Amino acid sequence: MPPTKPTNPSYILGVGMTQFLKPRRTREYPELGYEAGIKALLDAKITYDDVEAGIACYCYGDTTSGQRIFYQFGQTSIPIYNTNNACATGSAGLHLARTMVKNGGVDCVLVVGFEQMRPGSIKSVWDDRPSPVGPSTELMERMYGRHKSPRNAQYFANAGVEYMEKHGAKAEDFAEIARISHEHSQRNPYSQFRTPYTLQEILDSPMIHPPLTKLQCSPTSDGAAAAVVVSQAFLDARPHLKSQAILIAGQALLTDDPTVYSGSAIDLVGWGMTQRAAKQALSEAGVTASDISVCELHDCFSANELILLDCLGFSEPGKAHELVRASDITYGGKGPVINPSGGLISKGHPLGATGLAQCAELTWQLRGWANNRLVEGTAVAMQHNLGLGGAVVVTVYKRADGGVNNRVGDGEVARVSGVGYNPATEARVLRPDEAEGVRSRVRSDYAVLETVGNLAARI
Repeated sequence: MPPTKPTNPSYILGVGMTQFLKPRRTREYPELGYEAGIKALLDAKITYDDVEAGIACYCYGDTTSGQRIFYQFGQTSIPIYNTNNACATGSAGLHLARTMVKNGGVDCVLVVGFEQMRPGSIKSVWDDRPSPVGPSTELMERMYGRHKSPRNAQYFANAGVEYMEKHGAKAEDFAEIARISHEHSQRNPYSQFRTPYTLQEILDSPMIHPPLTKLQCSPTSDGAAAAVVVSQAFLDARPHLKSQAILIAGQALLTDDPTVYSGSAIDLVGWGMTQRAAKQALSEAGVTASDISVCELHDCFSANELILLDCLGFSEPGKAHELVRASDITYGGKGPVINPSGGLISKGHPLGATGLAQCAELTWQLRGWANNRLVEGTAVAMQHNLGLGGAVVVTVYKRADGGVNNRVGDGEVARVSGVGYNPATEARVLRPDEAEGVRSRVRSDYAVLETVGNLAARI
């Protein structure tokens, strides 16, 4: 028999976020990453001296951008990993942290995801060499022709068209998904957009690539999010923190299998790897899709969300549009509440931060802190994060006590949160003095001078 793999439980102990912003360089990535990381340390009630490894998650930036952020917390000589796995980068960082903890290598990892993007649709900055998605793009253009619209929109619009042709979905179904996302985002203080729209307004917004209009597409964004991942031993040594710890009960990071090049537009956007990852994560967690009450999934485009409802097992095969029409993906419906945060469509999509932002939302949901948008009675939550090229991470979370969430008032959260307010319902800019209690004793203030000055000017 093969040797048994180590299975040390791993927990999310702390999370933190910045507000997601239009990419206008109003805040630079060192400041964004610093704020998210400090908030996560404050939430976990630990200091940077407790952190044994750092993981930086970003797609656009130079090689050691992670060190540029982490040196502001302290210079303790810990290993810092810089990761890039397309839009799944943040969750890939979580997977790496969990793997390190699960295998007994470390007891505490800080993961910081961040992105400082350029306005407009996503474009590669490496135009002097073959594209990682070159074979996929060539296959897509062979099937659907070459168009001037944004390439990523074409991928998911084509998949939506295929779903319509095979199963009878309509353009209005995709627009309804976007309407729900925008409605949810009103209650998330971190969202880039918090304006609700009618179904007709969404259908009438500028066409990006049929059937997807502008209000069905995630925007480019600047922002950061962070999480502290710890071991059972680390948590046992701090029993007073167990009530806020969230168990990573199941997780899978997978890449494409040969079906990606089958000639199906749905396969081309990661159906195969997503379905397999979901099965693995659910199996490890000992639950089924029907046990999931809330899910943060990768709605980079509304068409992708509809396809994922089917792929993740939330609907009968080919019936995802019926779930949408019955309002079963929002509060009061029969299915899980999808993207109470507003999702990528409304919250924003700073690539490296997205997976950590999903983690933060589900952590707040399971704790009961997201009291203005809470999915009550939740025992199990799911996160899905996808990157074309490809990578997918599916994570299943449970409360450490094995129970269900209950609504916690802002006053009680303020008392226990470590920041003096409820970070799930209020997005505040970090005060420079708040960091002093969690930064390392081994540090150079030179590394943080510019960021401290910028933060002070925002207060």
